[in-house]
Amino acid sequence: MTTVDPNFAPSATREARRARLFTRIATADRWFRVLGLAWITPLLRAAAGDNPRGQLSEIWRLLLVPLLAIALFLLAWGVLAPKVQTSLGAVPGPAQVWAEAKVLHQDAQAKAAQQAKFETMVEARNQKLIEAGRPEEVKQIAYTGAPSYYDQIGTSIRTVFFGFVVATLVAVPLGILAGLSPTANAALNPLIQIFKPVSPLAWLPIVTMVVSAVYATQDGWLSKSFLISAITVTLCSLWPTLINTALGVASIDRDLVAVSKVLKMSTWAKITRLVLPSALPLIFTGLRLSLGVGWMVLIAAEMLAQNPGLGKFVWDEFQNGSSSSLARIMVAVLTIGLIGFLLDRVMFALQQLFTFSNNR
Repeated sequence: MTTVDPNFAPSATREARRARLFTRIATADRWFRVLGLAWITPLLRAAAGDNPRGQLSEIWRLLLVPLLAIALFLLAWGVLAPKVQTSLGAVPGPAQVWAEAKVLHQDAQAKAAQQAKFETMVEARNQKLIEAGRPEEVKQIAYTGAPSYYDQIGTSIRTVFFGFVVATLVAVPLGILAGLSPTANAALNPLIQIFKPVSPLAWLPIVTMVVSAVYATQDGWLSKSFLISAITVTLCSLWPTLINTALGVASIDRDLVAVSKVLKMSTWAKITRLVLPSALPLIFTGLRLSLGVGWMVLIAAEMLAQNPGLGKFVWDEFQNGSSSSLARIMVAVLTIGLIGFLLDRVMFALQQLFTFSNNR
């Protein structure tokens, strides 16, 4: 005679639910790693009862150690900064930099309110003219107030993406050509080796003269200063993508190339169905490097081209020489670093979406 465990069904249901929970956690873990939030996974596993003591070591390594390192850095910064005297006074510590960041935020809010008030007044004026039967006198007057700190951040991001997209459109086709053709690779390699080490400060005068000669407009989104900065970013950031694309294409499995010949695939089909899918991991590695280089180059380009972005903000504060200038410059430095990290995370997320690895 057999006995039936009355708790068998509930236990099986709990185990199935537990298995589904850990599957969801494992799926989410891939994106936590992409976003730099890998420490969330051991927290979730510990909360779900998966070896809580073992998960503590992961929480310590992924969360507490970085927080401790940041705390030690801030402590060292706060202790040592007042001891360094400059022509503008002592180097500001974390508290002064944070206070100045709040001032910049308040200033940005005030400038946004001024712009909104101006646009409301212009709209009201135009509406009165229309009601008075004088629509020909309606004008769209642009706001000419000083840009806020957030406006300057937006300008820098637009500039780097414009230059990065242009660099990608140039580098990827050339990289595919160099990877597929040894002759093209032999032709492009000397140019890459010559121009890759050139500093943006060397490109900038040339770009400035060329843009000034062929493009005279200073208004609108594509102003002269914007183009100078963006083209300089393009010239300095296309090389990592070009090199990695060529390497990725040249590293394609020879068996796949032989199969494409047997199937008599057209050149376009070969590139889109064979070359690009196989080379995408290295292409995205090049894109991440290019975006990082472009973001670094941009600040120097904006300083000299006077494009109203973060680079110009840093330069203006340096020229200003007020007691708060150093703190504002350090706010900009931290902003540049954080945005650079976020841009890299965005590219890494795109890489995870469009490429495959052993774990996905």
